[in-house]
Amino acid sequence: MTDETDRILSAAEVAAWLRERIRTGRAVQGQRLVEADIIRDTGATRSRVREALQRLESEGLIVIEEFRGASVRRFGIDEIRQIYRARMALEGLAAHDFAVADDPDRKAQLMALQARLNAVENTGDHPAFVRANDAWHALILDGADNEYIRGFVERLRLPLYRLLFSAFFKPHRIDDANSDHRQITDAIVRGDGPEAERLMRKHVEDALAAVIEMEDVLPH
Repeated sequence: MTDETDRILSAAEVAAWLRERIRTGRAVQGQRLVEADIIRDTGATRSRVREALQRLESEGLIVIEEFRGASVRRFGIDEIRQIYRARMALEGLAAHDFAVADDPDRKAQLMALQARLNAVENTGDHPAFVRANDAWHALILDGADNEYIRGFVERLRLPLYRLLFSAFFKPHRIDDANSDHRQITDAIVRGDGPEAERLMRKHVEDALAAVIEMEDVLPH
């Protein structure tokens, strides 16, 4: 993990490394995070690894228990519902604010991203669709021009990202999601804030339903 100059990673960099492992599913819910393994893989000092773990605990991504150490936090179905309800409100606001903003350049970027989503919708390339989906959501957060909304949404999405990714492998999920995307993109480009907010809230609610269909793989 360290570069050729053997620079020691900061606690923030170790925390970012761990977040990415959680986001991509390389560290799964309930998995222990062993300090010695993290030190070996990152080259960071023990004190910085411990500081990084404390940061992630404060963010709600991991739990640290006496005598057991750190592990990736498990989310039950009730917690997942709460996370998605918070996302409904926040991403709905983002879509509204982007729609009413005088930002033709970003709206042109949104139309270009929608065209990209349309192009990969029926290709069977699920990872490509997920990447375009991530960029679409991120651009809407950018267009809202509200760092608090962006920060909260990113924090809410991160621990469940792997579930979101897996849900796109369900039959018809990509078709349903992109149908929502097209309607939301149209409302934003037309400047219809209330409609963009309503549609985005429904889109996130639909995503929750898709994740709940995976209940057999979720902790209770």
